[in-house]
Amino acid sequence: MENLQLKSLVTADGNLELFLESSAVPACSEDEVVIEVQAAPINPADVLMMLGAADMSTAESVGTPDDPRVSVRMPEAMQKATAARVGKALPWGIEGAGVVIEAGQSDAAQALMGKTVAVIGGAMYARYRVIAAKDCLSLVEGTTPREGASCFVNPQTVIGMVETMRTEGHSALVHTAAASSLGQMLQKHCTNEGVELVNIVRKQNQVDLLRGIGARYVCNSSSPDFFANLQDVLEETKATIAFDAIGGGDMASQILAAMNATRHGSSTHKQLYYYGSLDSSAAILNHSKFGTLWGIGRYQLGSFLQTFEADAVEKMRQKIASEITSTFASSYSKEVSLQEALTVEAMSVYQKCATGEKYLVNPSR
Repeated sequence: MENLQLKSLVTADGNLELFLESSAVPACSEDEVVIEVQAAPINPADVLMMLGAADMSTAESVGTPDDPRVSVRMPEAMQKATAARVGKALPWGIEGAGVVIEAGQSDAAQALMGKTVAVIGGAMYARYRVIAAKDCLSLVEGTTPREGASCFVNPQTVIGMVETMRTEGHSALVHTAAASSLGQMLQKHCTNEGVELVNIVRKQNQVDLLRGIGARYVCNSSSPDFFANLQDVLEETKATIAFDAIGGGDMASQILAAMNATRHGSSTHKQLYYYGSLDSSAAILNHSKFGTLWGIGRYQLGSFLQTFEADAVEKMRQKIASEITSTFASSYSKEVSLQEALTVEAMSVYQKCATGEKYLVNPSR
């Protein structure tokens, strides 16, 4: 079989080029399977890894519709940081789902033959993926690859946020960019777990969206009385831990200041974790308003998972698989082929990581 895979490389003249590469599908070993990939989401983390700090205003098509290739100029500082990548083609796609069409001779591999599975193994923007059977999550019968494509990054991050809240001794949490796919999952999971969640969004239609799925606390950052509203709900919920997907600007500063302004805030440790970078500008932190008990850190899913025993991770994944069409369901604004994903028009949309504009790659299209 012939594979077709999305890759990128940095050129010697300072451009980032994304293209499709053909190759033979390698035979699977005894403990491996071959998956025909039918769905792979374009997550913000995928965009960050594929495009980094490339200047998308310079993106241009240098290929053909059948053999697409997009070239993007890299800022000079980024060229130096990626010098080791010059001329080396790398595959992308963190997670996805498909059907096992070939299997090695081991019992574990054979048990997956013909099954719909989800994987988080990288290189998923491809027609076929060879991977160890142990790294496959067998989906509940009747689950489609589209439904199971986002089984790992967002659901595990959601569960990780709630478990981190509990482990660190907090009782309620705050989440920014809360109308995203991950934000909607978090709201549903918190409802199921009996956890108070303070959602922060920036548009009224996003307030309405979250209210529609049961959110009790939603603050609109574009409202003139946003800070007062935020302080009120933090007073009521006693939320003292926040997960921020924005990164830049002063939102993190406003959250910590609002936490400190509550009756319980000055005597309680307040923690904020950055986990996204939707705003690439510098973070503005007015720490004089945070009090004396506060901390800021970086939340990483991989680090959280390392705190789990193997059986706990497996239990979590089985929970996700059983709720992938309900609590952990994902929606996509558009499904594209590998060729369609490599058009300047499509890239100009999904590279923004805007709420409601999540793309799904279907390599079998």
